[in-house]
Amino acid sequence: MDVVATSTTVAAVVATGLVAGLLLAFAVVVMPGLRALGDADFLRAFQVVDGVIQRGSPVFISVWAGSAVLPLLALGTRLLAGRGPDPLLLGVAAAVLLLGVHLPTVAVNVPANNRLQAVDVAGLDAASAARTRAGFEPRWNRWNRVRTVAATLALLLLAVSLRVG
Repeated sequence: MDVVATSTTVAAVVATGLVAGLLLAFAVVVMPGLRALGDADFLRAFQVVDGVIQRGSPVFISVWAGSAVLPLLALGTRLLAGRGPDPLLLGVAAAVLLLGVHLPTVAVNVPANNRLQAVDVAGLDAASAARTRAGFEPRWNRWNRVRTVAATLALLLLAVSLRVG
């Protein structure tokens, strides 16, 4: 196996695994935990949690961006080397990540987060808080489940590519 292509694929596996784990944690721990809160408390708690992510932690940004870039880099190094991890699996994994994780994040989840960040939760009455939550939570969760499944599938494809190639 080519050392550069293999090393890049291992880095892609790590970054993708961390992203899949983060998305899974939101799906099975964070959002179910927040679900138990009243509407205004849910909205404020999500704002706080999302604020940590949006402040741009270098570690978070590196891992998140790495899960988008490293599979493509692994594919490119594999194609240039002519040997290494399976290029078809690398390509499919990269496509699954881009279309199933990063595109929904940019098109759905982040815009929803940004809209929610702009809400003055303290200024909402109970009915407005309930409407705001109802307009946010189900769609956000649905797309997070899509991202979780896609990231997990991509992780599996990347890992198998190391074994097949």
